Amino acid sequence: MLAVDVGGTKLAAGVVDPDGRVVSYDRVATPADVDAEGLWRTLEALLGKLTAGVGALAGVGVGCGGPMTWPAAEVSPINIPAWRGFPLRERLRAAYPGLPVRVHNDAVCVAVGEHWRGAGRGRADVLGMVVSTGVGGGLISGGRLVDGASGNAGHIGHVVVDPDGPPCGCGGYGCLEAVARGPGLAAWAQEQGWRTGLPATGVELADDARRGHPVAVAAMRRAGRALGVAIASATHLCDLEVVAIGGGLSQAGALLFDPLEEALRRHARMEFARRVSVVPAALGQTAGLVGAAALVYEGGRYWSAG
Repeated sequence: MLAVDVGGTKLAAGVVDPDGRVVSYDRVATPADVDAEGLWRTLEALLGKLTAGVGALAGVGVGCGGPMTWPAAEVSPINIPAWRGFPLRERLRAAYPGLPVRVHNDAVCVAVGEHWRGAGRGRADVLGMVVSTGVGGGLISGGRLVDGASGNAGHIGHVVVDPDGPPCGCGGYGCLEAVARGPGLAAWAQEQGWRTGLPATGVELADDARRGHPVAVAAMRRAGRALGVAIASATHLCDLEVVAIGGGLSQAGALLFDPLEEALRRHARMEFARRVSVVPAALGQTAGLVGAAALVYEGGRYWSAG
């Protein structure tokens, strides 16, 4: 299976076997200075390089940042301004004629990957999350992917964690994504005096937090608390067993997960909600690719559309 992960930071692709192993992999930075066709050509070149010399493919599975029309996958990722209503599934069908092409939200693919082969394997009720350039999620209930009315079920990034909080790219205020996404967190830290006037990223923020920089530590606690509040709400609503968190910022480890657990346990007070386990994505940075492949390999559980 050709699996693709389209995000605001990187374009990644892999060839995934039926057991969920990523047997080859490549990635490029998502270009910020190109138009829609330029971005498509970048992705096309990445896929061409990866599949050169590969035998017959079984299909193409894709995770892409949202929003999108689903299942048509005309994509308008908040963090990729070059694509607005871009017909990603149609373009891939033309590039790989005769193969099934299935596109879903990138965080949905993380959830699927973790349920199929990762931290949620063998569990029936799982929330998978991405905390990176954006914050998204996907929901498994009763062992099957929940799509919702428009394919956006599980989109925890736009659960409101602070009604008086910062503006979000979706147009709202105080969304989890507005507080906890890497670029937003770095901007907040700079307002508090961290690396003022310099280009900075969430990864650099996490690195400085590990070194004990007080503002960086405070920023990671801010993100962790917001995540804990959102997960408590989601657990009360969906009776979750496992929450698996992937994405670049999740690599911060205890700096993020300790305040997350503290906030979660403060707010998840119903007895059933206290059983939820929050863990790093077991598949790491390949979770989205494995999940994208599963959209085709395991379509009976993870794909309900045409």
